[in-house]
Amino acid sequence: MGKRKKEVYIAFIIHTVLFLATIVTVIPVLWAVSTAIKPLQEVYQYPPSLISARITMENFVKAWTGAPFPRYALNSVFVTASILLGQVVNASLAAYAFSRLQFKGKNILFLAFLGTMMVPTQVLAIPSFLIFKTFGWLNTYLALIVPFFSSAFGIFLVRQSFLSVPSELVDAAKVDGAGHLRIILDVLIPLSRPAFLSFLLLSFTWRWNDYFWPLIMTNSTSMRTLPVGLVFLRTTEGSVEWNVVMAATVMVMSPIIILFILLQKYFVEGVMSSGIKG
Repeated sequence: MGKRKKEVYIAFIIHTVLFLATIVTVIPVLWAVSTAIKPLQEVYQYPPSLISARITMENFVKAWTGAPFPRYALNSVFVTASILLGQVVNASLAAYAFSRLQFKGKNILFLAFLGTMMVPTQVLAIPSFLIFKTFGWLNTYLALIVPFFSSAFGIFLVRQSFLSVPSELVDAAKVDGAGHLRIILDVLIPLSRPAFLSFLLLSFTWRWNDYFWPLIMTNSTSMRTLPVGLVFLRTTEGSVEWNVVMAATVMVMSPIIILFILLQKYFVEGVMSSGIKG
């Protein structure tokens, strides 16, 4: 009975810490939503209020029309979708090679791929800028997409998932005459769906919220993405209308929240089943 009480006590502490961490995480989001539906006068009132006395949706309309928001959204959607497509294709092929094929130097090459995860994007900014300037890619979609067309993390995660697929299934597919591509499409990918969905959700979050790279690679309104476009939501007098900025922020982060709610089951399953297996 003493052991049972100890387990209950530990579980209570863990859940309490998780609850407090959740509150700390959720409060900024709730405050952003609250500010987004307030008139400007209520934003600066003291003491502040979480629930507005007069809820308004005009801030969302003003955020959408106050800057070329549709163009920013189109750029973000196109860039993010292109990157995700490239990463899924590259991760599938590379993970299959590293998990199911035998060739000289495979482990060394795989470690080299993992080593790229330790290099911050900021370190590569100046060399990449000079290379893209030479190619004439600055202020183009190529500069926003090509550097992220492959993901070492995605290759690692998918490889771990491919390794968890029984070899008998792959051997049976080979006996039936399936080639490498058919094995990937019909055997490995369907059985690794949680890992792919986890990777897509994480990669979507990183690329959708990316501010640094589009900032240095673009210099025109027509090529800006949503995170960069948020900076330009200011009044002509130079003061910030925080209710409009928060309305735009809510619109930007809504796709991520919706996707996580829809895919959280697969996200947890993918990380647990493939991310920690060797």
